Amino acid sequence: MEHPLTVGTDGSDAAFRSLDWAVDEAARHTLPLRIVHASRWERYEGTSSAPAPERPVEQVLAENIVASAADRARRRHADVRVFAEVLADDAVTVLLNEGLHASALVLGSRGRGEITGLLLGSVSLTVAARARCPVIVVRGDPAGLAGAHERILLGVADPAGEMAAVRFAFREAEARGCTLEAVCAWRRPAPGAADESPGEAHRSDEEQATALLDDALAEAAGAHPAVRVERAVVEGPAHKVLVHRAAAADLLVVGAQRRQGHFGLQPGRVAHTALSHAACPVAVVPHAA
Repeated sequence: MEHPLTVGTDGSDAAFRSLDWAVDEAARHTLPLRIVHASRWERYEGTSSAPAPERPVEQVLAENIVASAADRARRRHADVRVFAEVLADDAVTVLLNEGLHASALVLGSRGRGEITGLLLGSVSLTVAARARCPVIVVRGDPAGLAGAHERILLGVADPAGEMAAVRFAFREAEARGCTLEAVCAWRRPAPGAADESPGEAHRSDEEQATALLDDALAEAAGAHPAVRVERAVVEGPAHKVLVHRAAAADLLVVGAQRRQGHFGLQPGRVAHTALSHAACPVAVVPHAA
């Protein structure tokens, strides 16, 4: 059964941007598009058994949100099969459940109810940390949103765990017909941390990063020979390196190195920084089990 590309909407400006991006993505991969809106309007419907004279305002609002989103999607790409539904639960629960049978989830960087000053909405962060499928948070500048750079950026740190992210990035580059830039960041050891001379330690760490990157890409590169791949081994913290290079990318793909933190499950420092600061949409792909 073909899994749809699922996008969450709440009628906010960020939701409109993510909807437009999702429609283009569904068309690119010839996937059906499923639009979902989380609403708890039934909480306000009351407990009386007497028939209500009219539908609750919250229900009408929710139905209007998905209807207008579906209409917008069909007008943008008439060939994309569009399905829309209002689901009665909180946004995080709805999206995590949808992620169990979606090819990917597409979300805005902030929702209608989020605090404007936050760099990243709590719903997007929570879903990216917990979803079982790739989560794409649509954010960034106009060039990145429009795909003007014709470049996918892939961050690689753990070949064993990030094969799903690597395959995702290759499929995306192939569908777009664009260049895939694969980056592995490495850190220079602190002075006195190794017995080698500084030059030898530098070469050793850089060579290890190069070998790691080659190993991570080998299988997917063989499966997608038409994809143009550029490899880069860069000294520096991975979260800073990737955010800097994302300014010239249309999509940043990272693996979800999830960790338990003070506020629950977190997507890892690299993904968290990318989701908050990248100048293009960010795809967080769960590590393979």
